[in-house]
Order: sequence, then structure tokens, then C-alpha cells
Amino acid sequence: MEEVIKTAISDTLQTLGLPNVDFTVGHPSELAHGDYSCNVAMVVAKEAREAPKDIAELICSAITNQIEYVDKIEIAGPGFLNFYLARDFFTQEILRAQNGGTQWGSNQTQKGEVVLIEYTSPNLFKPLHIGNLVGNIIGESISRLFVFSGAKVVRCNYPSDIGLTVAKGVWGLQKNNLNPNDIQDLGLAYRNGNDAYEKEGEEKEEIIKINQALYAGTDVTLMALRDAGIATSKARLRDLCEMLGTAFDVEILESEASIPGLQTVKEHIGDVFEESEGAVVFKGEKVGLHTRVFISSKGLPTYEAKDIGHFALKIATTPNWTQSLIVTANEQSEYFKVVFAAITELFPEVADKSLEHIATGFLTLTTGKMSSRKGNVLTGESLLEEMKESARVRAQETRAENVDELTEQIAVAALKYQILRSGVGSNIVFDKEKALSFEGDSGPYLQYTSARIGSTITKASELGIHAGTQAVPPIPYILERLLYRFPEVIAMAQEERAPQYVVTYITELAGAFNSFYAQEKIADPQDDFAPYKVLVAGVVQQTIKNGLWILGINSPEQL
Repeated sequence: MEEVIKTAISDTLQTLGLPNVDFTVGHPSELAHGDYSCNVAMVVAKEAREAPKDIAELICSAITNQIEYVDKIEIAGPGFLNFYLARDFFTQEILRAQNGGTQWGSNQTQKGEVVLIEYTSPNLFKPLHIGNLVGNIIGESISRLFVFSGAKVVRCNYPSDIGLTVAKGVWGLQKNNLNPNDIQDLGLAYRNGNDAYEKEGEEKEEIIKINQALYAGTDVTLMALRDAGIATSKARLRDLCEMLGTAFDVEILESEASIPGLQTVKEHIGDVFEESEGAVVFKGEKVGLHTRVFISSKGLPTYEAKDIGHFALKIATTPNWTQSLIVTANEQSEYFKVVFAAITELFPEVADKSLEHIATGFLTLTTGKMSSRKGNVLTGESLLEEMKESARVRAQETRAENVDELTEQIAVAALKYQILRSGVGSNIVFDKEKALSFEGDSGPYLQYTSARIGSTITKASELGIHAGTQAVPPIPYILERLLYRFPEVIAMAQEERAPQYVVTYITELAGAFNSFYAQEKIADPQDDFAPYKVLVAGVVQQTIKNGLWILGINSPEQL
């Protein structure tokens, strides 16, 4: 509809002999001001040196009754044109939404695209970092936006299974005779190893030697501990990702990327890389960036070189890829600019494809302290567990048959909503109590609204009221004036990598439904409009469900 209005106005400008200018058509901030608003009169007036209202009246007279589904046009303020859509438009959109079902709101703007999206990528041998949790939640939602826009999405994970983190854990396992197959022992081993390393004593030297031995792969005992610990960590990660609704298609370990990365960098010394003080570097200044080391003076591959190897392995899994996105903390933005610049020179096929780093912000608690209630450093795992403990209280107050399942669903909804409501890249201040509320802006509130609509529709069905358009109210409901915008929101969220648009939209829609529910009796056999109300309610529920799916949140049937 936005394009229809734009075209009609552009044609009118030409007919009236007015300047061809750039103007905007969008939704006004308040529904009282119409369904669309346009600033064309002010832009034309500035160029033509005329009064904006005079130009607005001229355009308004020319296009009134000329645009299908536009009921009336009003001039407001300094010369805005406000467009009010016709009753029939909203009825048709409601039926289109109903027919769309689980695909309502989707589009085909990314059809034919094969998108590699890399996110989560934790350090194994230690609890999931809070940053990796944030990355998982944002990465999964962006993945779903691409899926909903017609792309084939390949979800990628790049866990670190080598290096000092692992060496600290192996040292802790060996020193304290802990079980590498037990996730609790594994966490304890890492904490003990990390504490020992930070003491700067002989234990640090022991850990450094273990790290060297693990890289060499020569010590059978150490390798066995490492392998067992990695297997335990990966199993735990799979459980956490399953809870969060993520299943990876491709997983490449850091240890697998070292050798190909090292070899690739060495092969391109002189054309892409150069030697400097015994190390091998990429001179980023030649493309307006900074220099980074890819091979250390000791001949070891740095993270940069490993990322080169990882990229080569990743695209080998999906040769027909067209876009590659990496979701990590915003502190790595400058790092990835250099790595991408090197990749562009190393891999000619990248020239007509897209490399993108999506930066995520930091999460802090409302207290400002990054520590859990148990006094430990806040990790992704500890936050998830604390959310589940609190969510269980809420779940036990419902009519749910499976309290454990609902507990998990509420906890994940609370967590994801709070993280995704902020702009991607913005820092997140996490409020646990607000996150778990069934009132106001929260994931559980959206779940509750969806379940309430389901119950209402069931009640109406029991009374013999079924969705239909046999009687349609002459004035569109506010709900209808919001519902048709859903596909626009999805398209904008995908294009801008901004799930927060979906959060804001479905929260506003849920609020509008609850106001509607308070004012209107939906399941009333005596109301001629009851079938249409049930139809609208069903579309609201489907829209909220589809929006929650984009956010990676389940919609329980009962709450």
C-alpha cells in the first residue's frame, strides 16, 4: 500500500507540473492521524517557494478518490497528507493473514540466497559465557528472519577447543583428580586452573607446558583428558542450545582451523601478508585499517590466522553460499574489519558475495554488577538456571500439565525478550523481575496473551461461534489497523538485522488486543459481529505466534 500511494503521488506531481522530489510515506505515530502520512507538500513547497498548505490542497484535490482502498485524505499540521484506508482493505488483509497461517508475514526478498550465519561459538571446558548467550539469542533470531524472508540458512558454530582455557581445565582435572565426564567437575577444574594460573607461580608454568603439549598432541594422558572434557562440554552445549531453540548445521572446532589457517597465511607471504620483526602481519593501513599479526614470532597461528582457516573450512561445507554473517561482541568490530579485508584478498570468490559482522552489546544486571546471587561471576549458564528457578514459581501457578516444560518456556521467553528488545549492538540492562512478569513488556506477557486468545476462541467455538465475514463492522477495529503492518515489520527487521522491531510490534499488538478484550465481548452468540471478532482474534494470535517464532520463543497453549 505504501508503494501504491507513492506511485499515485509521483504521477500526480507530474500531471500538475510540480517538481519531482524525494518524499516519504510512512505510518503516523498515532492512528488518529490516519494509516499513512506523507510529507510531499512540504518538500515541493520548499523547492517551488510556495505555501506548503497550498501545495497540499492542490495534491489532495488531484488524488482524492483516485487510489484504490484509500477512503479519505486529510491535510494536517504544516501540510502533511494523511491517508485513511477503506473498510474493505482491512477485511481483505485479515483474510490474507488468516490464509497465511504460520507463513503470515513472510516474504521472498531473500529467495535464492544461501546464508552462513555463525554465532554462539563458545570456549569449551568452561561455563557458557554471558556474551555467547547473548550472541546465541541474537544470532538465532536473525537466522529466523532470513528463513522467513525465503533464504536458505546454514547455522554455524565455531567453538574453541584448544588454548589456555582448555589447558587450565586439563590442569585442574589432573591436579584435583576430577572426572572429565562430569560437567560439574569440569567447571570446578577450570575454575581451579584459572585461579592457579592467575597466581603467577609455578602452577602457571605447569599450565603453559600443558598448553604446549596439547598443541603438539604428544602426551596421551593429557590428550585423553582433553578429549573427554571436550565431549562433555559439547554435550552440555547441545543441551543448552536445544533449550534455546538452536540446532547447528555446521560445527568447526578451533583446533581444526589452525593448520589450514597457518598454511594459507604462509602461502601468501609477499602478496597478501608480509614479515615484520619475525612475525607475519597483514598491513591493514593499505585499506584504511590497522596492522594485525597472523603468525606470531614463534611461528604459531594467531586467532586471525585461525579465522582464515576457519573461513576456508566453512565455505567448503557450503560452496554455493552468497552471504556470510558472524555474530559476536562489538569489541571485535575492528578485528573483523581486518580479517575480512584479508579474506577478500585471499579468496577471489568473495568479491561478489557479502561478509558481515553483526556486533552485540554487553549484558549487565540492574544492579550493575556482573555476579550471580551465589556470588560467582555471572555466566550464561547461571543466568539461565536462575531464570528457570524463578520461572518455576510462575509455571506452578498455571493450569499447565507439564510444569517442567512450561518452566523452561517461560524462562527462555523472559530471557530472550529482554535481550532482543534492545537494538542489536546496544548494551542490555537485564531486570529479572520485569523479565518474568505476566504484565507489561515481557516475553511471558506475550505468551499469556496468545494463550488467552486461544482460550477465548475455544470458548466461542463451544458456543457455536466460528470465524467468518458474514457481518463486518463498518469501522475497522484498531487491531485491524495494526495487523496489516506485520509483513512490513518483518521485512524491515530482516533488512536492518533488527529483531527489536518485531518485539516492539507484537508487544503493541498484544496491548491493543487486551484493550479490545476488555471493551468487547468476543464470545457472544447475540452479537452479529462475533464471528468477525473471532476471526480478528485468531489472526492476532497467529501474528503473535509468528512474531514469537522469529524471536525464538515458544507459544504455550495454556498459561
